Amino acid sequence: MAPSLFEKINTLISANMHAIVDRALEANSVQVMDEYIRQVERNLEALEDSAATVGGTVKTLKRKYEEFAAAAEKLDRDIDTLIVKGKDDLAAAAQAELNTKQQLSQEYYQQWQDQETQYNKMLDMRLKLESRLTSIKQEREHLRALIELAEAKKVTTKTIKSLDDLSNVGDAEITSLTDRIRNSLDREDARLEMATKNLSDSVEEAVRGSEVERQLDERKRRLLSGAAGGGDQSSSSSSSS
Repeated sequence: MAPSLFEKINTLISANMHAIVDRALEANSVQVMDEYIRQVERNLEALEDSAATVGGTVKTLKRKYEEFAAAAEKLDRDIDTLIVKGKDDLAAAAQAELNTKQQLSQEYYQQWQDQETQYNKMLDMRLKLESRLTSIKQEREHLRALIELAEAKKVTTKTIKSLDDLSNVGDAEITSLTDRIRNSLDREDARLEMATKNLSDSVEEAVRGSEVERQLDERKRRLLSGAAGGGDQSSSSSSSS
């Protein structure tokens, strides 16, 4: 995803919804909120297109990694067979090919992990943006009703700059609706904070898990290689006797 799209989406997600509502209230119009909604919808569509592209790349890289890993594993077994049969030249050529395949396999694995992390981040951003869109649409209707109510009750909305101002006009119905909007915005901000923390923890855990699996795989290969080497030495000793 282009950095500019990342920046736009982060700006939309982190936008202060209280400030958006206050600007709409100051203008005595929901057009400010309508513009925010249009921006979210445009960027949401662009994000979904980018996520689909990255998701396809993740699948391709995973398949490539698995293909090279399987080929390297087979070649590794073939090298043992060639050595046992005394075909050292072929074994050397196969070892060189194995080194290349293992390197490519590791590169594909790293690219796969990096792209998957990116993909998961994009999916999380999409969820957050969709949540923002749903919330702002709901509050748009509430604010529209509030503006109409204030006009009907002859409140001088031109002098009102924020929800705090409206909640102090002395009308119970207006105050109640104002508090409802404010509380809803607070809940949305809290949900966004929780979602951001959960994503960070999940990504860190996934990265740690991948590293541990890689270390265990390397350890298993080393142990199996050592066991095979010990077996060969024992066979040689028996032959000498």
